Amino acid sequence: MLASTAWRQLSAIPTKHPLAFGVGISTFKTMFSDAVVQKVVEQKEELDWKRNLAFGAFGCFYLGGVQYALYVPVFGRLFPNAASFAAKSLRDKLRDVKGIAALNAQVFLDQCVHHPLMYFPVFYMTRELVMHSDSPDMKGALLSYKENMKEDLLALWKIWVPATFFNFAFMPMWGRIPWVAGTSLLWTMVLSAMRGGDVAHAEEIVGGAVTGATLEIMKEGFSEAFTCPVELDPEMAHICVSASGPDKTGWVAMVARAVAQEGGNVTHSRMVRLGHEFIILMHVSVAPENLKTLVRSLNNDQDLLPLNIRTSSLTRRQTGTYEKPLIGFRIKCVGKDRQGMLAEISERIARLGLSVDNITTELRLDRKRDRREFVVNCDATTPKTDQKMIDGAIHDISALKEDLGLDILDIRVHSENFIARRRRTEQ
Repeated sequence: MLASTAWRQLSAIPTKHPLAFGVGISTFKTMFSDAVVQKVVEQKEELDWKRNLAFGAFGCFYLGGVQYALYVPVFGRLFPNAASFAAKSLRDKLRDVKGIAALNAQVFLDQCVHHPLMYFPVFYMTRELVMHSDSPDMKGALLSYKENMKEDLLALWKIWVPATFFNFAFMPMWGRIPWVAGTSLLWTMVLSAMRGGDVAHAEEIVGGAVTGATLEIMKEGFSEAFTCPVELDPEMAHICVSASGPDKTGWVAMVARAVAQEGGNVTHSRMVRLGHEFIILMHVSVAPENLKTLVRSLNNDQDLLPLNIRTSSLTRRQTGTYEKPLIGFRIKCVGKDRQGMLAEISERIARLGLSVDNITTELRLDRKRDRREFVVNCDATTPKTDQKMIDGAIHDISALKEDLGLDILDIRVHSENFIARRRRTEQ
């Protein structure tokens, strides 16, 4: 009896005290989102409570207070039938032409007036004040929004236009703010889960806003969600196959078929045409009893002779003969192509004492700016777990963005059996 009475009283709070409920939910959401970013993305040992409370204040006064005033009292007066429209069945909604028009008008005012002119400027200034409290640059924050406005609004509309249509069409007036808070929290949770250790994008993710930057991070996260590293199987034999010869249609198919016919399995590979030459580099695993047959087949295949195929054996590193890597850096650089970029990037990594596990480069055409871009993807590791070394490495690598005039510098830091405090670096 007491339990049911308590439950009825609790369940009545949203309808009896919608403003207080919305403010409380928004405050909790914003503080919890920042805590998730600090722990999962930045992987801090201890929460920065001052920063957390500052974001909580933003959630309380703006997300809970200002947005409630806009969505409920203001929209309630501008569109008197908004509450009754939300309570109707889907069939009745589809028949209510005036209600649908009012719904579209609410979404337009929220997405095309409120967010561009109020929410984003306040959000950018709040983030600047919280993340750079020692010397905040409010003018710079607003200029940053001005530069990002197009991308931010396009990203916002892709997520929030459908969410807002659902909110205003189906949620009761008291539920509008909780719906916004829940959707924003889900966005932050997914981003944080995808980008754990992403020290270069912590500031973009914090706050839970849908911007052009966070949408690109989300897209990249989905693309990476279906990839994983492959270790050498100790039960198999492993060889490196390299080849180069005059470019010809069908080389990849011929080499891959030759490997497969002898029981080989291609795992890692890189195949590219350079001028008139076609270059192949691949890792192949094969049952030990089939190794000699596979090597002989590749070397003696008359159709493959122009490729000058060479094979060499690969072995796993033996435990105890090397220092186990504990910290991993995944670095991506994109910028206008110019001579010496790879040399400068690799030299910076080498000076930091990082061991390169994998590095790839490519040229691509940026049609919008009519220029060639140079792209570098690098995985590097270190056995050192000293926090000063990690922070110094992040700082020195981040400096490449300005030194080389890069458009994108993405750094992700991962650890094994070690949790490091990682501070935000400039993208």
